[in-house]
Amino acid sequence: MGLPLFSFSGRLVLGTSSAAAIPLAQHACLLLAFAGALVAAREKKLLRLGGVGLLERVPMLRALVPAANAVACATTGLLARAALELVGLEREFLTQVAGLFPLWPLLLVLPLAFLGIGLRLALGDGISKGARVAALLALALAVALGGGPLLGAPAWPAVALVILAAFLGAPLYVPLAGAALFLFLASGSPGDPYPGAAVPTEMLQLATSPFLPAIPLFTLAGLLLTEGAARRLLAVFRAFFGWLPGGTAVVCTLLCAFFSIFTGGSGVTILALGGLLFQTLKSDGYREDFSLGLITGASALGILLPPALPLILFGIAAQVPIDELFRGGILPGLLMVVLVTLAGMRAGVRARIPLTPFRLGAAFTSLWRAKLELALPLITLGLLFSGRATLLEAAAGTVLYAFVVQVLVQRELAWRALPGILRECGALIGGVLILLCAAKGLSSYFVDAQVPTRLLALVQEHVESRWVFLLVLNGFLLVVGCFLDIYSATFVIVPLLLELGRAYGIDPVHLGILFIANLELGYLTPPVGLNLFLASYRFQKPLLTVARASLPMMLILGLGVLLITYVPWLTTALAR
Repeated sequence: MGLPLFSFSGRLVLGTSSAAAIPLAQHACLLLAFAGALVAAREKKLLRLGGVGLLERVPMLRALVPAANAVACATTGLLARAALELVGLEREFLTQVAGLFPLWPLLLVLPLAFLGIGLRLALGDGISKGARVAALLALALAVALGGGPLLGAPAWPAVALVILAAFLGAPLYVPLAGAALFLFLASGSPGDPYPGAAVPTEMLQLATSPFLPAIPLFTLAGLLLTEGAARRLLAVFRAFFGWLPGGTAVVCTLLCAFFSIFTGGSGVTILALGGLLFQTLKSDGYREDFSLGLITGASALGILLPPALPLILFGIAAQVPIDELFRGGILPGLLMVVLVTLAGMRAGVRARIPLTPFRLGAAFTSLWRAKLELALPLITLGLLFSGRATLLEAAAGTVLYAFVVQVLVQRELAWRALPGILRECGALIGGVLILLCAAKGLSSYFVDAQVPTRLLALVQEHVESRWVFLLVLNGFLLVVGCFLDIYSATFVIVPLLLELGRAYGIDPVHLGILFIANLELGYLTPPVGLNLFLASYRFQKPLLTVARASLPMMLILGLGVLLITYVPWLTTALAR
């Protein structure tokens, strides 16, 4: 936070900014990404398919779970060795960070993090002694041998193995980074002194990109606001919208949308606000299944509204101006909010929930009490669209404002609570950023292998109409959302879609909003459905119960996706 603010204040006061501040912030993000991933492994917060393994519960396959863990450890060991090879390369070339010091000592965080994660996987709870020995042996052999024995060998057996391991509970970075590593090794040649360095090189390029540090900063701002700010905002929305039919459902929808703008729909909204909103809905007379489904579905509503993290990620992956994506997401994001709001109003009418009369005095009192929190998005967007601050500087300003409001003004966060919040943010971000880095390695191989060009030729051979292509694209992205979270999907799928979008004359901003809207459904779609698992954990409900309760929200958001797809004006009206 301090480095971008130093750069911004220097430019604002002195007319010139520090040339070193932003590169240092970018490399600080590299440290955060992999140190945070190690913390996420320690706290069992690495994202997985199905959270605990989809096939682990099948008796015939349960015996394969230790083998899958050994595969995950071996893959992680190969990644650690590949990262060590990258460190060796950097020691030869002595790349400088902002002209101040060599890069290679910072890069040691990659092999150390992968080694630590591998040890955590091998020595985890509930693993038998024999399985631990096998996992440790797999990790040690992979680090010792590296990718040399796999050079030029067929990749598909190893790729199939890591995919199966993911279905049996291995962390999701394993199939993504593992597949990339095996494919690069298969295309290599014997005698290559650094056979696996391509994947950690791609990880390094993404982790130090100019915009990526904005993601942990906006996430931290959201976490800082999840204490008393939530209750004040709930009081504001209830005072101004509680008189509507289904007023409480409307209020919960708006509050979830507000918070998910900053948390990126990553589930923080469910964990932080779920208990408060669930009890509020139930006490007002809403059915339990509707309350469960509304909170689970609405917790990702803000990801189309600026400055949501998925918009930033798409801009990085597709090299589309992020400010255009911000503007393009406003109307589609509001459309999604309106559709869920209407569903809440309908539920309130059907349940005959009593209306709360509007009281002007109470409304303005609640507005005054929450004025500082309500000003946060205005300050963020004002900094960004004023042209005075970059995205990273606006994100740093957002964190500083949230910190001042919650710690110094409202005094709802004690100083002693800050280390815990920072640790929580680090683990959350580490679990996400390691996925992004793994996905970047896989997408890089796809580009090198000319997969987008071949896919373009195949699609154009069978699909002529632009409108038919958009329908096929929606179906494809819905399937993608079943197996990949929105973060990794951005860097795996977007490079494949860009050439297709250009060929069919689709505006890149429209393509981005369409992509994010489809992947928003992924938060509610089994088997990955991150919000489904977090809601199941938060409310102590079976996963199938949460999935059934969320089905109406899936249908509503699906309608919104179709409107965004076939009414491109919603996206382009403000984007240009």
